[in-house]
Amino acid sequence: MGWMYILYSKKADRFYIGSTAYPVEQRLRKHLTNHRGYTSRFKDWVIAYKELYGTYNEARKREMEL
Repeated sequence: MGWMYILYSKKADRFYIGSTAYPVEQRLRKHLTNHRGYTSRFKDWVIAYKELYGTYNEARKREMEL
C-alpha cells in the first residue's frame, strides 16, 4: 500500500506534496521532528489531504502528477 499526501503550513502559507509507504500520520511526525529538507523550516504542518493506493509506486506516480 502507498499514500499520496498534501501537507499545509499556515506560517509558510505553502503546501507540500509527498508519498509514503507508511501511514501518513507517521510520516507527518517525521516531518515535524528530525526531518531535514523543505518542511524542516516550519513546524506547523498539518495533513490537508491524503489518498490511498494499492502500491507505493502508484502513490508516487500520483504525487508526480500534481
